[in-house]
Parts: sequence; C-alpha cells; structure tokens
Amino acid sequence: MYAFAVHLPDDVRRVVDNLVESARASFGDTLRSVVLYGSGAEGRLRATSDVNLLFVLSRFGAEVDAFREPFRFAQAAANVTAMFVLEEELSDAAQAFAQKFADIERRHLVLYGDDLLSRLDIPRPALVRRLQQVLLNLTLRLRGSYVEQSLREEQCALTVAEAAGPLRTSAASILELEGRGTLAPKEALETIVRELGDPRLEELLPHISEARERRVLPSGRAAAMLFATLELARALHGRSHRLTP
Repeated sequence: MYAFAVHLPDDVRRVVDNLVESARASFGDTLRSVVLYGSGAEGRLRATSDVNLLFVLSRFGAEVDAFREPFRFAQAAANVTAMFVLEEELSDAAQAFAQKFADIERRHLVLYGDDLLSRLDIPRPALVRRLQQVLLNLTLRLRGSYVEQSLREEQCALTVAEAAGPLRTSAASILELEGRGTLAPKEALETIVRELGDPRLEELLPHISEARERRVLPSGRAAAMLFATLELARALHGRSHRLTP
C-alpha cells in the first residue's frame, strides 16, 4: 500500500499498514503525519527490533480513545513503539531531544501526510549539548550496571543490547558534527572504533550486534564485554567534548 513496503517484512508491513489506517480513521483531520524511523526505515529490522513510529497531531483529544486498541494490538504483534507529538511542539522537542530528532531526521520515511521533519532546524549547540548529556548518562548507567549485574551473564547481554542503539546513533552524530557526512549508525560506530585503535573495542563490535540480535554474549566473557561497552561510551563522551558548539 505504501512506498515503504520494501523496507519491512510482509507480516510487519501488514501490521503497520493497518495501524496507519486506524490512525487515519481515529484522528481524522488532526493527524498531520505518520513517520517510520530507525532500523525499520533503513531496511535493517531484526526480529528483536522495535518498529518506531512518530505520530504528529494538531491536537491530542478524546479521538485518541478509538486508537488505543489498534495500537495495543500492533505493540503485541510487531513490537511497535510510538511517540505522539503535537505539530506546535516539534521545534521545542527537536531542541530538547536534539540527539533523538537528529537520528529521526537521518533515518525516516513518511508513511502518511507531510514530511514535517524536513522543516526542523536543530541548532548545532543544542545537538552538541544533548549528545554530551546522552553519552554521560549512558556512561554512568553502564558503571552502575557493571557493579550490579556483571556476575550475571544474561543481564550483561541485555545491558549491552540496550546500549547498542545510543552508542550507534551517538557515533553518527559525532561524525556529522565533525563534518564527515552522514553514515548509518552501525557504520558510524565501526568507523569511530577503528579510529580509536583499541583492540578491546574492535573485539567488542560484533558482540554488540550479537547481544542486540540474540541477547547473548560469549560464555565467560560477558562481564568483560560489558566493561568494554562502558569504555566505549566513555571514549565517545570524551570525543564529544572536542566538538565545537
């Protein structure tokens, strides 16, 4: 039905098609845009991936009640997650969550309505500041996770899997802000790790993907992999501080 069909598996596409139709029926004229972003927009959706949708509305009122059940079904059937933003909030949201919206700008497909994201202007200082905040927060959380969870391999794998997305999107933002063009987040992280020249981090990269896709890490190495993930976050945070606002 939509131009994005080739980017999603057939079963997921049907769920998303139906959800977009439900949104149109439920929200009517208040629905300004529906956007697919993240790995689904790149054509890199995996079985464990979320299907990320952004709904832009002119208002959020009682009409949302009719959308609740179709959305719950899509969540259960295809790991759909959604953000609901009013059109008048987009500019403020893009500045407050500059890192996230920069990634959405890089990897998105419009499923319905206007490409309102193309009109966003994310100031460089806001993006640099938010990037630094995201990486510092990730570093602190990973330290806490190491202390709390590193004796449990399955918890290490889950923590590394959850860190993969922020690490990759942060790497893409760093390279863009350095004036080196736009790379897919996975390739951006690979590029930065190669440049860091740390064998521990180079060894970590395939295991980040393994943790994200299968929720496992090598037996007996999970704690070391979690610690290396922490070191990678810290290295990216340090590099972000060399950016000019």
